[in-house]
Amino acid sequence: MELKDRTIAFIGTGVMGASMAGHLLKAGAAVTVYTRTRAKADALVAAGARWAASPAEAARGARVVVTMVGYPSDVEEVYLGPAGIVAAAEPGAVLIDATTSDPALAERIAAAAAARGLKALDAPVSGGDLGARNATLSIMVGGDEAAFNEVLPLLRVMGKSVVLQGGPGAGQRTKMANQIAIAGTLMATIEALRYTEEGGLDPRRVLESIGGGAAQSWQLVNMAPRMLDGDFEPGFYAKHYLKDLRIALSSARASGLRLPGLELVEGFFTKVCDEGLGDKGTQALYLLYKRGLI
Repeated sequence: MELKDRTIAFIGTGVMGASMAGHLLKAGAAVTVYTRTRAKADALVAAGARWAASPAEAARGARVVVTMVGYPSDVEEVYLGPAGIVAAAEPGAVLIDATTSDPALAERIAAAAAARGLKALDAPVSGGDLGARNATLSIMVGGDEAAFNEVLPLLRVMGKSVVLQGGPGAGQRTKMANQIAIAGTLMATIEALRYTEEGGLDPRRVLESIGGGAAQSWQLVNMAPRMLDGDFEPGFYAKHYLKDLRIALSSARASGLRLPGLELVEGFFTKVCDEGLGDKGTQALYLLYKRGLI
């Protein structure tokens, strides 16, 4: 797929979506944008994107529709509502949901899309605001292989690692595995910092020693410095991470699988949000440790 002058609709231009849509614009695509808060799309419109008044308006005439919204309920409304994308998109269009959502919902969207001659991919991403800005996201895809190959050049404009994991829902299941892995490494990173601080060590110097060894993780290298700098602004909202943890728990329980570490961190993030920190980044969990609330 050549992106030059290709009509692409992008719905949801928040912390990550704005950067992702921006990369498509820079690649020469004709991008139409919609987001619930118009101001979040102003920079994209100024850069050449066209504004649409609704998801359906954005989808009409687009060869590809990309969505990056908040919650599964938002995904369901945007795709399957009476004025949603599935009802409005042109036959043959490829629908790509980059939201982290429910695998079962991804399967329903794929079935509804196929019934209208559309192709749907679930393609959640990992890498946060930095990955979105730098086009280094990991994109995990579920759906039809031919549709995946058709839009692979587009996905590679936004991400560094793009892998088809299986049929509908497989991208979302892979993202759940990603979020489960983050749960453990984020908690371990925070506990390592608190241990060094309470032991009278300089945590930044400790990071020099452990950041490149066997303890190395993305959380340790990227998020630990933010915590020490007092930067708790969202690269990924704590409230959205809690949503992801609950999806993962629900999916695991439906399979008869118990994941006690995941249950523990879900409880921690419930408290993060109860403390009014849901609009901060996931690194806000550090504040609960500092305050003695965990």
